[in-house]
Amino acid sequence: MVRLIDLTRPIHTGMPVFPGDPEVLLEPALRAATDGVNVLRVHLGSQSGTHVDAPAHLDDSLPTLDQLPLERFVGPAWIVDARSVPAHTAIGPTLFDVDLPPGTVVLIATGWSSRWGTPDYFTHPYLHLEAAQLLVDKGIRTIGIDAPSIDPSGTDDLDLPAHRILCGAHAVIAENLTALDELSNAQASGESIEVSLFPLPLRGADGAPIRAVARVGDLSCS
Repeated sequence: MVRLIDLTRPIHTGMPVFPGDPEVLLEPALRAATDGVNVLRVHLGSQSGTHVDAPAHLDDSLPTLDQLPLERFVGPAWIVDARSVPAHTAIGPTLFDVDLPPGTVVLIATGWSSRWGTPDYFTHPYLHLEAAQLLVDKGIRTIGIDAPSIDPSGTDDLDLPAHRILCGAHAVIAENLTALDELSNAQASGESIEVSLFPLPLRGADGAPIRAVARVGDLSCS
C-alpha cells in the first residue's frame, strides 16, 4: 500500500507570515450569485505558507525559480530527526553524516510545526552552516524544514549563512512544512518516502508557495 501525506499549510486570510512579509488576503473577486461564476482574488507574498526559496532569494545573480530544473523539486526523501534539538539551537553536521545519493530530498523534522501560529514558532532550531556545507558537498540540492527558516528567525541579522551556502550551490529550500513527524516515524519503520515540492511557476521569482506531498510505503509496487 502507498499512501499520500500532505505536508502543506493551507493558505488563508490572516495566516501567519514571516515578520515583514506581505499579509495574506483571499477575497471574492466575482460571485456566482451576482456574476455567474466564483473567482477568488489572492494577495500573498512569494514566501507565504509552505514554500520554496529559489537561489535568487538571496542574490540577484543566482537562478530564479523558473530557471531551475523540475527534478530539483521531487525525489526520494531522507528525514533527519532533529526533534531533540532545543529552541534557538543549531542542528549540527553529525545528524547528516550518512551516505546520501545526489537527488535525495533532505527534510529536517524539528517538531516545531506543532507551534505554528504561536510566538514560539520563531524560536525554532536551525541548520548549522557546517551542516549546510556538508549537504552541498554530498550533492544534495533540495532541503526542507518544518519551521519558518533554515536560519534563525526573529533577529535583525540577515546574514543567513545556511541560506547563502545552499543558494550559492543552486539548491532549493522548502520551509513551513508540516507532518514531518509522521514521515520520520514512517522512515523509522522502514517505509520508503518520495516527496514532491512543486511550486507555482512564477517567472523570475525568488520563490513560491508549493503543494508539498509525500508518497509513503512500498513504492516499488506503484
